[in-house]
Amino acid sequence: MNSDRASSPAPAAAESTQQPKLLERMRIHLRTRHYSIRTEQAYIDWARRFILFHGKRHPQDMGAIEVEAFLSHLAVDRQVSASTQNQAKAALLYLYKQVLGADLPWLDEVVQAKRPQRLPVVLTPSEVRELLLHVEGTAGLVAQLLYGTGMRLLEALRLRVKDVEFARREVLVREGKGNKDRVTVLPENLMAPLQAQLHKARALHQKDLDAGLGRVYLPHALAVKYPEADRSWAWQYVFPSPVRAMDPRPDARTGQPMERRHHVYPESVQRGVREAARRAGIDKPVSPHVLRHSFATHLLQAGYDIRTVQELLGHADVSTTMIYTHVLNKGGRGILSPLDAL
Repeated sequence: MNSDRASSPAPAAAESTQQPKLLERMRIHLRTRHYSIRTEQAYIDWARRFILFHGKRHPQDMGAIEVEAFLSHLAVDRQVSASTQNQAKAALLYLYKQVLGADLPWLDEVVQAKRPQRLPVVLTPSEVRELLLHVEGTAGLVAQLLYGTGMRLLEALRLRVKDVEFARREVLVREGKGNKDRVTVLPENLMAPLQAQLHKARALHQKDLDAGLGRVYLPHALAVKYPEADRSWAWQYVFPSPVRAMDPRPDARTGQPMERRHHVYPESVQRGVREAARRAGIDKPVSPHVLRHSFATHLLQAGYDIRTVQELLGHADVSTTMIYTHVLNKGGRGILSPLDAL
């Protein structure tokens, strides 16, 4: 009986030292390296799909043939775009190289899908005017901000109070695409609407504080370095969500789940813009990102230097911004048709 007691703690000890499952290890690895929550969700989802596609075999037991088969399935059977296929490849390479530590030569030989060169959809100024007249509520203000500043949708939704400079008419975009900061213009016509939005957001934040909440998510463990910063007004979102939800990331100080008020869902703005385009009778495929394309094209049409537009958009290379000059040169504005010369 004494021997039974002596041996009973062994399974518990073994259980406590057991490593987390593969996908959980991948999640921890991504969070340790400060990947965004959307990248974390996408990479884990692709790893899960890869494992299920091959009958729940462990990735350590698979290699180049299985990776190629999965990517081919996406391209041939699912007919996904080249960018989606490349995202799946990036997720699998991260799984093998970073999480499993596999240093295998075939990892760099997996075929990269070639993305086709597409011209962006651009609205005319009259179409933009009609579109913005039909977008309602918060989605309408976000749409105006996208067209007025050239920001991406998530850059606008993640905008913090401290990054809106009314005195200098500037918006500071923090950790944009490529984890880069930049400064863009704050339109004069948005000064009053944005101040009204901040007034509503502050009332909502005060309501959360009165309920013992009001702690917003802070990046890179700033909540540990500055314990009260996540409750301060300066760090709150300009476009807070109307509802609170449990944050999928645990609190940086306690490690416990926390109820927070995040920013507005991007899907709600996307849906609002699509519905507005339908009501306005615009026959082009319209999304919030089209407003960014229109911002750049209309600035170039107004005679602004392409380097200035590049800085406002946050492009690393001017060749990326040059795509908008191709849009300018198409159609009747840039070319005289030989039919018109007859």
